[in-house]
Amino acid sequence: MEPNVLKKKNKSLIYQKDYLRKLKIRKKTYLPDSKFNDPLVTRFVSHIIKKGKKTLAYKIFYDSMKSIDLNKGNQKMGALEIWKEALKNVMPHVEIKARRFGGSNIQIPVILTSEIKITRAIKYLIESARKRKGKSMSDRLAIESIAASKGEGMAVKSKENLQKMAEANKAFSHFRF
Repeated sequence: MEPNVLKKKNKSLIYQKDYLRKLKIRKKTYLPDSKFNDPLVTRFVSHIIKKGKKTLAYKIFYDSMKSIDLNKGNQKMGALEIWKEALKNVMPHVEIKARRFGGSNIQIPVILTSEIKITRAIKYLIESARKRKGKSMSDRLAIESIAASKGEGMAVKSKENLQKMAEANKAFSHFRF
């Protein structure tokens, strides 16, 4: 056995010097929820959770779906389709990573994978719903989802700000390591 082997994990050797870079991250699988039978809903609810209260998070999500059905206006899509459209509109394609180069910090645009895109979209939608004033969380989430499905709202604005920053720093994209 080699001296710089740290330990054996998941049938692959992890070397001490490359421990942080070579560590394989397992992709988490989500079971579908009971009402819509969609694993994306379960993933979204997992991000809503505060203090481990999953049933409350499901209640918030399902109430927001009812509110979307009531307030959807002239849109002919169902609540779940409106919510998925909102996630698609909020999904960023690039991200800014800060790198230290030559004594200064440079912001480098990095293209995101599909899993990270979905996670960022979920977080943007929930953050912007939490920042809204008044009403319950389910109503705020419904209002933000409807606005995002139309291409409006704070979640879409934060995504567009990130895209503009990436576009402005496109000249540094060759510094990716």
